[in-house]
Amino acid sequence: MTEHPIPDEGRQPRAARPTAPADPRGALVRDQKARDTPGTPALPAQTTQAAQAAHAAQAAHSAQAAHAAQAEQAAHARKGDPTASHSDEHTQPTGPQGQQPDPHRPRPAPEGVPEQPGPEPGTPGAPDGEERRTGQPRPPGSGPIAMRRDGDRLRFVGAATRRIARGIDLDEIVMGLCRATVPTFADAILVYLRDPLPVGEERPSGALVLRLRRTDRIPEEPDTDGGTMPALQVQPDLVTTTELCEVRPGGALAEVLRGVRPVFADNPAARAALPELLGTDRTVPSGQRTILAPLRGRRRVIGAAVFLRRPDRPAFESDDLLVAAQLATHSALGIDKAVLYGREAYIADELQRTMLPETLPRPTGVRLASRYLPAAETARVGGDWYDAIPLPGSRVALVVGDVMGHSMTSAAIMGQLRTTAQTLAGLDLPPQEVLHHLDEQAQRLGSDRMATCLYAVYDPVAHRITIANAGHPPPVLLHLGGRAEVLRVPPGAPIGVGGVDFEAVELDAPAGATLLLYTDGLVESRLRDVWTGIEQLRERLAATAQLTGPDHPPPLEALCDDVLDMLGPGDRDDDIALLAARFDGIAPSDVAYWYLEPEDATPSRARRLARSALERWGLEELNDSLELLVSEVVTNAVRYASRPVTLRLLRTDVLRCEVGDDVPQLPRLRQARATDEGGRGLYLVNKLARRWGATRLSAGKVVWFELNHSANQG
Repeated sequence: MTEHPIPDEGRQPRAARPTAPADPRGALVRDQKARDTPGTPALPAQTTQAAQAAHAAQAAHSAQAAHAAQAEQAAHARKGDPTASHSDEHTQPTGPQGQQPDPHRPRPAPEGVPEQPGPEPGTPGAPDGEERRTGQPRPPGSGPIAMRRDGDRLRFVGAATRRIARGIDLDEIVMGLCRATVPTFADAILVYLRDPLPVGEERPSGALVLRLRRTDRIPEEPDTDGGTMPALQVQPDLVTTTELCEVRPGGALAEVLRGVRPVFADNPAARAALPELLGTDRTVPSGQRTILAPLRGRRRVIGAAVFLRRPDRPAFESDDLLVAAQLATHSALGIDKAVLYGREAYIADELQRTMLPETLPRPTGVRLASRYLPAAETARVGGDWYDAIPLPGSRVALVVGDVMGHSMTSAAIMGQLRTTAQTLAGLDLPPQEVLHHLDEQAQRLGSDRMATCLYAVYDPVAHRITIANAGHPPPVLLHLGGRAEVLRVPPGAPIGVGGVDFEAVELDAPAGATLLLYTDGLVESRLRDVWTGIEQLRERLAATAQLTGPDHPPPLEALCDDVLDMLGPGDRDDDIALLAARFDGIAPSDVAYWYLEPEDATPSRARRLARSALERWGLEELNDSLELLVSEVVTNAVRYASRPVTLRLLRTDVLRCEVGDDVPQLPRLRQARATDEGGRGLYLVNKLARRWGATRLSAGKVVWFELNHSANQG
C-alpha cells in the first residue's frame, strides 16, 4: 500500500482542520462539495488504503490491526516517507513562504451547522463588535443572532429558568426574567404584576389591576432605516411606577389573560389587548415581533409579560411562543412562592419582634439602655430576651434570659417565659420566688424546655439591689471610679430542671454605678470559654470607664456599642441580649416616709405631714393639690385597712406620693351617680394628677400618683 505525501502548502493546522465524521461518506460528500465550489482548491485524497485500514481498525477495535498499522508506519519511515516521519500531533505545517499560520485566525464554520447565538460584545468569549464564529464586524444596530434550531432554544430556556430560579424575593425573580431575556431573546420586556398580589389561597377582592413592575431593554440605536426602538415611553431599569391598568371584565385583555397561552401581536385578541395594557399612546412593533404572555401562578393569573423585538431584528417564530410560555410559567410560579415566603417571613418577624420590648420604661432613679443581636438574619429573634419592669415603691425589676437554641420554637418559648415573668413581677414576689415559678412554667411547657435567667430588683431609695440567678452568667458592676466587678451571685440551676431551690443575694448599688446584664452569646464562642469572655468583658468595661475619667461614668448608649465592639470574627455563635442600668438613686433628703394608724383622724394628720414636707422642699405651690389628693387616697385606705397605712413622698423630676395598705383589692375608677355619697375620690385623682395607678403587693397594695412641680412645669 502506498500513501501520497501531502505537501506543506496544502496542509492545515490540526486545530483548524474539520473533524472527520465517523461515517466515511460524510468526507466524500464534503470533499465533493468543496470541489464543486468555485475558487476552492481541491483537497488531497483522504481515502487511501492506509486511511481505510485505520478506519476499519478503529471501527473493529482490533489490537492486531493497530499493531500492523504501526509496523507499516515504521516501514515507511525507514524508506524515507516524509509523511510518516512525525505524528500528526507534532506536525507543524507552514503556510506559504514557510510562514507559520496564525493560530488566532477564525475557523471557517463547518457546512450544515447553523449559527448559534454567542455572548454580547464586551462579555467573555466574544470580541467587541465581532461575530463569535466568523470574526467579522457586526452591522450597526444588529441584535443577538436568532436561534435557528431547537437545541438553541432548549439551551436558552435552561439557562434562563436557572437564572429566574436563583431569585428569592419578588424583585430578584422579576429582574432575573428581564436580564435573562434581554437581549438574547428580546430587545425589550415589560413585566406587569397584579396589584396587590394575592398570597397563597387568599381570594382577591375588587377589580383586577395590573401595575408595571419592571422594564428592561437594550440601548436604543439607529436601525438601517434611520429609525429607533419603538416608541415605548419606559425607562430601562425602572423598578416600580405609578402606571396602572385596570382589566375590564369581558374585555380583550381579560380574554387573553384567561387563555393563559402567549400570543403574537398580530393575533386579533392581542391587537385589542395590547392598547388596553400599554395605553393607546404607545405603539409596538408590527407582525410577529411582539409576544403577550400571561403570568399564571398556582391558582390564578398574577400578571403579564410583553416581549418585543426591533423592526430590523428577525421576527419571532412559532416555536418562540413555547419559549415565552416556559419563561412566563417559571416566573409566575417563582413570584407566587416569593410572595408566600415574604408573607411568612413578615409574620414570623413581627411575632418575634413583639416578644421583645419596643421601648424601655423610664423609672425613677435609674437609666436604661439595651441591645439585641440575632445569631442569623433568618431568625431575627431567637431565645434571648431582656426586660425592665417598674415595681411599686419606685423600684424596677431587671430581667435577662436565654432559652436553649435560636429558632422559632425558642422564640415562642421565650415569649411565654417573658410574659410569665412580667405577671410574676406584677405580684411583687421576691426574685427567688419569681425564678421558682418560672421553673414550674417551663416544666409545664415541656420536658426539654431549658432556659437560664437572671432576675434583679433595684431599690433607688435604699440604694440596694437583690439578685437571683438560674444558671446564667453573672452580671458585671462598673463603679463610678472605673473599677469593674463581677458580682458573686449563686449560679443556681437552669429553669426547667425542676426540684431545685434558688437563692437571692442583696448587694449595694451605689449612685453612679452601672450594672450590665447579658446573655452568654456575648462572652462565649467556639474560640473562647465563658470565663475567658467574662474577664475580657470586665477589662473592656474598665478601659471604657477610664476614657471619661473617675468622676463621670461613660454614656450608656456608647457603653453598649463599645461592649459589642469586643466581638471579633467567629465570636457570633449565638444571640446576644444586653441590658445596662445606670443607678442614679434617690437621695434620702428627697424622701419622706410615715406609718399611719388606721383611725378617723389619720387623713387630717396625713395632710399636715404632706404640707410640712412641701415646705421643707420649697414646693408650697403644690399644697392645695397634694392635700386634697392625699386626703382622698388615705381616707380610702383607712376605711378598709386593719394594719398601719404607709405614706411616702418622693421628690425627683416630679413629686410622687405612695399610699400602701394591707387590702389586696385594687381601686377602680367609676362614674359616681348624683345620689351617691362617695365614689368621687379617684375621679379627683384622675383629673388633678399627672399620672396615677395602683399595684398589688404580696401583702396588700399601693396606690400612687404624681404631680408636676415648678421645676418641671411648662
